[in-house]
Amino acid sequence: MKIARYAHSAGDGWGFIEDGTIMPARERAVMLAALADRTRMEADRAGAGSPMALEEVQLLAPIPDPPQFIGVGLNYRAHAAEAGMDIPTSPITFPFYRTAIIGSGDSIEIPAVSDRIDWEAELAIVIGSGGKNIPLDSAIDHVAGYTIVNDVSARDIQAADGQWSRAKSFDTFKPMGPHITTTDELGDASDLDISLSVNDVTMQDSNTSDLIFSVAEIVNIISQATTLLPGAVISTGTPEGVGMSRNPPQFLQPGDLVTVEIKGIGKLINPVS
Repeated sequence: MKIARYAHSAGDGWGFIEDGTIMPARERAVMLAALADRTRMEADRAGAGSPMALEEVQLLAPIPDPPQFIGVGLNYRAHAAEAGMDIPTSPITFPFYRTAIIGSGDSIEIPAVSDRIDWEAELAIVIGSGGKNIPLDSAIDHVAGYTIVNDVSARDIQAADGQWSRAKSFDTFKPMGPHITTTDELGDASDLDISLSVNDVTMQDSNTSDLIFSVAEIVNIISQATTLLPGAVISTGTPEGVGMSRNPPQFLQPGDLVTVEIKGIGKLINPVS
């Protein structure tokens, strides 16, 4: 099942994507509650309104104001290797500012204070049923589904700050979308192709099987410290192929077009300005 937030001439809304159409659902609060309850989600889907062609709507960031927006760093083995870093023994986590979120089609803006803007293709977890101290063996039951995040990062500021939140949270630095694909389609997301291209040139090409900490482990470990809330988004880290690790380093420029694709979810496409 695919859940989307959209803009239409008749107004913004939530809906279910099916066979090239979007079926409008009820208001936001109802949809967020449904993420935590698969039976309710199915009922809402059955009662959705008349379908509209996808071409008639603009897909927006599916969770524009998550109650928690958490990043995980160095979570692919090959990326840790290209960065010259040891494999972490526990997930490296940090918060993102939700004001950085934009949707597919929106522009990533290069700030005046940095010219070392990098890309990071990431699978993102959307929490359905929240909780504290979530057991590992039931952690996937707390996941509503997955979306895509491009963890755009100002590398010079990241290095200067010594921590990562500000450098990764400039306005427009967190493209998210194009929708949520639920766990009934993707399960534990342990074998999904993930790639990123800039101007149709492939920069990252990997698979979630290279994750150091699985989706279930991430949910289990983060929930030991933080009560995860319905609608929380956890971006699970990026594979190898980031710009700063290239020889010579390569960074985003105005006029570029960045496409992140994850099997079973779709494509997140953003121009750079």
